[in-house]
Amino acid sequence: MPQLIDFILHIDEHLVTIVNQFGNSTYLVLFLMIFIETGVVILPFLPGDSLLFAASALAANQAFNLNIWLLLAVFFAAAVLGDSVNYEIGKRVGLAASNNSFFGRFLDQQKLSKAEAFFNKHGGKTIAIARFMPFIRTFAPFISGGSHMNYRKFIHYNVLGGFLWVALCCTAGYFFGNIPVVQDNFSLVVLGIIGISLLPIIVTYCRGRLNRKPESL
Repeated sequence: MPQLIDFILHIDEHLVTIVNQFGNSTYLVLFLMIFIETGVVILPFLPGDSLLFAASALAANQAFNLNIWLLLAVFFAAAVLGDSVNYEIGKRVGLAASNNSFFGRFLDQQKLSKAEAFFNKHGGKTIAIARFMPFIRTFAPFISGGSHMNYRKFIHYNVLGGFLWVALCCTAGYFFGNIPVVQDNFSLVVLGIIGISLLPIIVTYCRGRLNRKPESL
């Protein structure tokens, strides 16, 4: 876990190492990282938004030979395919099975319950909205499959959400990632990205607490 935290907070430095070590294969590494983060429901803690931002910032620097358009295509494909695989996992495993099966042991049931409540409240558009919310992003496709959501409806929101997520995060990284003040405080920027991403979850939780009627004595 300390290694993961260090990777997330100093993701710009680790990406430089990856680029120097893997060269053109960096695109494959980045594809797998986003694909796993979105497609493997038991790994919701991997970096998403910050990875897109940091990789795009490197693409803006010609020294690293990363093509921003190729990055956009790779990230978009990974995001859409990852969610589709996650949907199929949910469809085949089912939400009820996640509570008592061997597979269910690897799931964070508390976060899964929060994602399910969010999904029930916002419906299919959750797939698109959840792209910008850590943890919810990973569990939403699983819940969609487990609740047997129509795949045509799912893939519509999947493509829309994936496009918006990749476009916004990569554009921000490409144009702002190499500003000196951002580079000098990249760890704080990453924390800010995570904080902004978690804000909708916090707001939803607080609203739920405020709207909850006090239990009668």
